[in-house]
Amino acid sequence: MKNFVTRVLLRLAVANLLSLTLYAQQTPSSDLPAAQQSKPTDNGKAVEGQKTADKDKGTSNDRLFYTLPNFLTLENTGQVAPLTVGEKFKVVTRGSFDYILVPWYGFLAGVSQAENSEPGYGQGAEGYGKRYGAYFADGTIENYMTGAILPSLLRQDPRFFQLGEGGFWHRTGYSISRIFVTRTDSGGEQFNYSEVVGSAAASAISNYTYHPKGDRTLANTASVWGTQVGYDTITIVVKEFWPDIRRKLKKKKS
Repeated sequence: MKNFVTRVLLRLAVANLLSLTLYAQQTPSSDLPAAQQSKPTDNGKAVEGQKTADKDKGTSNDRLFYTLPNFLTLENTGQVAPLTVGEKFKVVTRGSFDYILVPWYGFLAGVSQAENSEPGYGQGAEGYGKRYGAYFADGTIENYMTGAILPSLLRQDPRFFQLGEGGFWHRTGYSISRIFVTRTDSGGEQFNYSEVVGSAAASAISNYTYHPKGDRTLANTASVWGTQVGYDTITIVVKEFWPDIRRKLKKKKS
């Protein structure tokens, strides 16, 4: 449990550090030539127009802390058209092979090597390379299982629909519940087999194929599954409150 909490805090810390770095590198609009500045109004803000276009497509171009892909989160939306099978696979592919994941998985592999988790990988460059490959494969398999394959087979909606209103605990409870309850393509609600069963299947596939033989046990598979669901739970809570954080950052910058 201690290692899990440590990893989650480190993941959030590095995401925040990357976001602040990118945010600081952004050129204020006041420093741009007048011809390059966005018009203040054109039936709404230019950025909002882009977001609306993304919502019309059923996905977004948002990033958690301006870095991590958050393409399956929709803000302040009511009824939207379900994603087709092709759209589900397309958005998961876009997020799974995003450029930011190259250093992200490198960071996670470094933490794993420092803790000497799954010692069967060994140490040194070879051990680091194996851990990097395993993290990349783990994340990709889990993304496809929970976001594309099972949602397509079960006709479930892999998107997270932000609540955006109510108190802190109400919104936290709502976001946590989305791990176990999800929308169907027809607009109803259903047990989130895609997340719960999909993450379990992904853990089993990865654990019994390319992870060290000494760790190919039911107990370790269950541990990986629990860790993944726990991380997804924390992430989905962050997704719920990220728009509030983003607005405050923009207001502070203005």
